[in-house]
Amino acid sequence: MQIDVRNLAGEVTGQLELSDFVFGIEPNVAVMHQALVRQHANGRLGTHSTRTRGEVRGGGRKPWRQKGTGRARQGSIRAPHWKGGGVVWGPKPRDYTQAMPKRMRRLALRSVLSAKARDGQLVVVESFADLEGRTKAMIAFLAALGEARGTVIAVGQRQENVSRAVGNLPDVKTLLAGYLNLHDLLKHHRLILDREAVQYIEETWGEASEERLRAVRRAA
Repeated sequence: MQIDVRNLAGEVTGQLELSDFVFGIEPNVAVMHQALVRQHANGRLGTHSTRTRGEVRGGGRKPWRQKGTGRARQGSIRAPHWKGGGVVWGPKPRDYTQAMPKRMRRLALRSVLSAKARDGQLVVVESFADLEGRTKAMIAFLAALGEARGTVIAVGQRQENVSRAVGNLPDVKTLLAGYLNLHDLLKHHRLILDREAVQYIEETWGEASEERLRAVRRAA
């Protein structure tokens, strides 16, 4: 598929042929959802913890005798229904990690990239090398592209001028192409790539890479 290549003024300077295997497939919504749930689950620390009645300090003796007081029998002041008592069925440290086959993870990323390209939410820029590392310059660049509810800028190599330019913009995020993920792509409306990022994406998740993965699986 063909896509316009723009400069920092938002003007079309040429065309770029994108891989249909990466940017032109039918998005698999079910796999995208599963991959997003996995990403969120794997991001959880799982360090939450509450104390049971056996772990709360105190409550070693019986608060009053079993019979003759007119009150209900009680065995400990640290029982769950007492103030300061233990917690029943409270959270304990656990591992939330979910496994997902590598080919499904790759399919999910290709699906969201294809959805961005299909919906006109993908922008390719020639280069960010001449971008001034100021917020004002980034605002002018984004305004030239039109309004968006949020933007992810993925670059092939780390560029300090881009990082400085988006540092004060809460709805704009920049990252390396190798760190593209479902959460950021689905949270933000627009995806901006430079030529190096497009090349990296097609080399990493393209058809040739998929063939190498199949060959490794067949040889295993």
